[in-house]
Amino acid sequence: MKIKTSFFEIDTGEGIALHDLMPSIKDAVARSGIKNGFVTITSQHTTTAIAINENEERLLEDVRTFLLNLIPPGNRYLHNDIALRDCPPDEPENAHSHLAAMLLGSSEVVSLVDQELVLGQYQSVMLYELDGPRKRKVNIQVYGD
Repeated sequence: MKIKTSFFEIDTGEGIALHDLMPSIKDAVARSGIKNGFVTITSQHTTTAIAINENEERLLEDVRTFLLNLIPPGNRYLHNDIALRDCPPDEPENAHSHLAAMLLGSSEVVSLVDQELVLGQYQSVMLYELDGPRKRKVNIQVYGD
C-alpha cells in the first residue's frame, strides 16, 4: 500500500464560514497516482471542522444559524476568561468555536475507487471555519494502490 501526503492552506471567511474542499481533494488524489483505497482529510486547527454535507447556499446559512443557536458566542464560557489563562492578551474569546468543532469533528475518510471519491450526488467534503477569518491548513492523505 502507498501513502501520499499533501497539505494546502485556505483563507477563510468571517465568523462561521463553510468552504468546499473538493477541488483540492480531487487534485491531491490525481497527483497521488493511487487508484483504489481511501482518502483522509484532516483539519490542523481546533476551531475548524471537516464534515460531509451539501454545498448549497441556503443550507450553508442554515448551518451557520444552527451552530450560533446551539452554541451562542455570547454565553459565559470558562475558556473565554483570558485573565485566568496563560495566553496572549489578544487571544480571541472563541470557546463556542472549540465546542462546535468538537461536535462536528476534525476529519473525514472517503473511499476511493478507480481514482474517484465515493460520495453521493450532493455530497462535498467541507471545511467549517468556526472562528474566522484566518489562514487554515488542511492535510490530505491518500492510501492505497
